[in-house]
Amino acid sequence: MKNPMSQWIKPGVLVVSCVFVGAIVVAPAAGVEGSDDDGAAPLTVPKAVCGENDHPETALQGQVPAAMRAAGFQGFNCNLQLVGQSRGDGANWQTTEFRDEHHHICAYHGTSFSTANRTHLGVPVLDVSEPDAPTPTGYLTTTSMLDPWESLKVNERRQLLGADNGHNGGGGPEVDIYDVSGDCRTPQLLATVAVGKADGSTGSPHPVIGHEGAWAPDGLTYYGGDLRYTYTPAGSTATASGQYYAVDTTDPTHPALITSWTTGIVGANVHGMSIRDDGNRGYFVSLGGRDPTALTDPTKPATNGLLIYDLSQIQARAPNPQVRLISQLLWKDGSVAQHTIAVRIDGHPYVIFVDEGGSGGISGPIQEQAACAAGLPLFPMARIIDIRDETKPKIVSRLALEIHNPPNCAKVLPDLVGLSIFTYGSHYCSVDNKQHATTLACGYFNSGIRVFDIRNPRRPKEIAYYNPAGETTASPGSNHLRAGGWVAGGPDWCSAQVHLRVSEDHGRQGTLWTTCQDNGLLMLKFERGVWPFEESSTPPGQQN
Repeated sequence: MKNPMSQWIKPGVLVVSCVFVGAIVVAPAAGVEGSDDDGAAPLTVPKAVCGENDHPETALQGQVPAAMRAAGFQGFNCNLQLVGQSRGDGANWQTTEFRDEHHHICAYHGTSFSTANRTHLGVPVLDVSEPDAPTPTGYLTTTSMLDPWESLKVNERRQLLGADNGHNGGGGPEVDIYDVSGDCRTPQLLATVAVGKADGSTGSPHPVIGHEGAWAPDGLTYYGGDLRYTYTPAGSTATASGQYYAVDTTDPTHPALITSWTTGIVGANVHGMSIRDDGNRGYFVSLGGRDPTALTDPTKPATNGLLIYDLSQIQARAPNPQVRLISQLLWKDGSVAQHTIAVRIDGHPYVIFVDEGGSGGISGPIQEQAACAAGLPLFPMARIIDIRDETKPKIVSRLALEIHNPPNCAKVLPDLVGLSIFTYGSHYCSVDNKQHATTLACGYFNSGIRVFDIRNPRRPKEIAYYNPAGETTASPGSNHLRAGGWVAGGPDWCSAQVHLRVSEDHGRQGTLWTTCQDNGLLMLKFERGVWPFEESSTPPGQQN
């Protein structure tokens, strides 16, 4: 088939490196894979068709032009309308939700560890049962909840809310667990426990530090990603970083470390993960690709991408459990791997994979220029990976916007002058139903909230977007508030999971909630009947 990434590839540039246990297979110009009769996938996803009362983008898909930023960004919307908001002190990286037996829908989201000018510290608890009236009901301020960073997650089966101590990206060994089963508006603390102490007494072989996290679906294990541990893999003189770890939550009042392991990939780190429904497979990431000189150097292998692990010994609580790598899929057209979502689309297994950095690394002038010079996307994006053969995962599509397209470099680089990090591109995504995914919703930082139809995983298309107006006053609980970050009136950082909801109360209607860092919690309604699809559903606990 024709290679749909060919416009992004210069001769001699390695784009995707697929490395499997026991063998190395290099595909010098690998792109979207599929059956021969699929034809070439589009370079970027087709744009949403907006309504006459919308305020659609005026330049490239995903772009907020420099002149518009300077004048004070007034926002874009296409098939999504704001119906409710709770700004509070702002937000940071992650959101999660729970629906209790009393029909309350509760939202939880992180805030930064900063204490300056704060009204409330910690994780806000909000009742979002009525989209037009999101209402704060309390704040969680135990150790990990003061800044859970990217670890805040609900386990639906056991009705637990958990987080690790992600204080500013790498705090300590604590894990906090709350019971949300009674009234989700008032979570009940079960434990705030150091599971891998600094003296190593419960952190063998290495103490753990919080950053990322996710539950196994049965709620008996909580997995974390620790970026701060540095080691030298056997046979190498170079270093690698980070370790993954598993915490036993069978008794949620006494969480305890089970084991930890490293990826062994030189120059890479760890980050997010998702776990298959039976708990025996894990879809973890190798956080790599941060060396912009590697883009045009074939001697420097790809280090960023997907790791598929056999977790069955952890799931079975075997003594001294070992984690076995089944396969890995690495690439150079993205970096700083963020997280995964294990899903089924039309009955087949896929992994939604989301990068946090573009081809040259996390956004910055050197990284952006390197990506443009190599003819590769300068911003991160989501992608869909077919795992029907888990020993040979293959990318079937990329959720690229027009701002990702390298020929548009000259049009988008002026937008980013003076900004140091995280401009356009992906961070977290969610689906409507992991068991029957039809819709993918993502936070794409300055490009706002983007919603995609993924019913044909080889031909995703955009159906809606919402990019909120820039705030003119700072939000003290936002991590956007930093040098080279927040600018008064500039576009927000939309970086958290999006929670889709199909309502049957007054006919089938679609809404979503999420957070953007300066604007806080946003409640949005779909318009013109673009969503839900006839086959879409949003059962509790099935979105991320």
